[in-house]
Amino acid sequence: MEEELEQRRSRDVIKIVLFGPESTGKTTLAQMLAKHYNTQWVPEYMREYLQKKWDEQQETCEPHDLLPIARGQIAIENLKEAKASKYLFCDTNLLELVVYSRAYYNEFVDQVLLKHALKAQYDLYFLTYIDVPWVEDDLRDRPEDRDEMFARFKKALDDNHLPYRILEGDLQQRLEMAVKIIDQLKK
Repeated sequence: MEEELEQRRSRDVIKIVLFGPESTGKTTLAQMLAKHYNTQWVPEYMREYLQKKWDEQQETCEPHDLLPIARGQIAIENLKEAKASKYLFCDTNLLELVVYSRAYYNEFVDQVLLKHALKAQYDLYFLTYIDVPWVEDDLRDRPEDRDEMFARFKKALDDNHLPYRILEGDLQQRLEMAVKIIDQLKK
């Protein structure tokens, strides 16, 4: 089953992750960037999985949900990577699951999840700052902890020496900043 957590890098596609706390515009920005560059974006499987769980059982995420979520996330990413042209924009990745696991489950992280999160490779992370309004929904639950969550996401990038840039401002400012950074990337 661990092979289901393997990221494929079979093509010369630049992979960029939108990374950060909930309600910071990652999904919208991933969609806008994919449209701008006429390529694919990878939706957040965790949202689909947990919304279904909430709708059907009125239950929230538990530690045993993380590996099925990780498998779903990688499956979508691998599928979209095969269809992408030059860039692939990922609205989250396995490292985000690690951050949430630590925050919600007393620093617990499944070692299989951690192994594959650290093994996966991306060319750049866009860390989305918390300077946009909080939007409530069925799954979001920590509007008062945004500073702490942002610090956790930043620490994960710093601790693992991953390449990132912080995106701040409104959605249009973030898009313009991201495009400028991406246009400077070479592969």
